[in-house]
This record gives sequence, C-alpha cells and structure tokens, in this order.
Amino acid sequence: MNWILTSTGKRCDLFEPDADMIDPRDISHALAHLCRFNGHTREFYSVAQHSCIVAELVPEEHKLAALLHDATEAYLGDMTRPLKQWMPDYRGFEDVIWTRVCERFDLALDLPASVHHADLIALATERRDLMPTDPAIWDCLVGIEPMVETIRPWPAAEARNTYHQRLMDQLAIEHRRKAA
Repeated sequence: MNWILTSTGKRCDLFEPDADMIDPRDISHALAHLCRFNGHTREFYSVAQHSCIVAELVPEEHKLAALLHDATEAYLGDMTRPLKQWMPDYRGFEDVIWTRVCERFDLALDLPASVHHADLIALATERRDLMPTDPAIWDCLVGIEPMVETIRPWPAAEARNTYHQRLMDQLAIEHRRKAA
C-alpha cells in the first residue's frame, strides 16, 4: 500500500502524488492535529498554529507560502530535525510532496527568505514559551530574537478553524491579485 487516507476521504499516493490530491481541508485538519516538537511541548501546540504565527510575521505577498511552508507534514507527518538529517529518503518524499503543494497553490518551489526568518522567530518564541527550560544554545537560533507576545496554544478545533479560514482568505487574495 503506497497511499494514506486523508480526512476528506482521498487516497493520497505518497509514491506517485498528484497535485489534485492536495486539499486545503486535509492540510488544515492534519496540521491542527500534529503537535510541534514531536509532542514534547508543555501542552499541545499544533503545526497549524505555528504556521499562522509564521504567516503573521511575513510581508503580505509571502503569507500564502508561510501558511503552507509545513504543508508536507499533513501528508508525511512531522519528523524531528535531528532524525531528518539521517533520513535522506524522507527528504526526497518531502520534496516531491512540496512540489505538488506548490503546483496546487501556484507557489514558487523556493520559500522566500522572509518565511525562513519568520520560521526561526516562531521557533525562538516556541522554545521560550512552550518547551522545558534548557541551557543549551540552539545554533539555528543564534542572533534570532523571539516575538514580544507570548504564545497561548489553541485547542485542535480552534487551530483547524483559524488556520483553514486564514488559508482560504489568503487563497482568495492571491486569486484576486493574479486576476487583476
């Protein structure tokens, strides 16, 4: 079996994915039920909420890419950064799914620098607000300041609804922008 069954009842073939299988409802649902940091946060905190935070930190023209920057996790799950380094095959699957997400939503394959930077700001804030205290230096966060605001984790239903609404709003904005 090469496929997963999504929340909307679609069969998503992970070996031969098609852009038509990518559904905003599946992304919203799955990311709202995936916990960041492999579940090691003080309380449940979803990838959907993380993506909303990243989108708040980028210029308007990059909001759709920010909302979708972790969309592959809706189909592949989330893998911790250290393990990903040892699993090149996983990275290959991630690249293929990302390509299909980009085709589906008419995004450039390369994420804008502002999304990468916002992702790091979100990570620094998540570390401060949601993770156990750890004196170790996280190399990827050297020179990155967290947001002033404190993260209040959303329940899964709120994360799904909020993320989905923001995604649909952003898709409408992009559609109008390209039609103009």
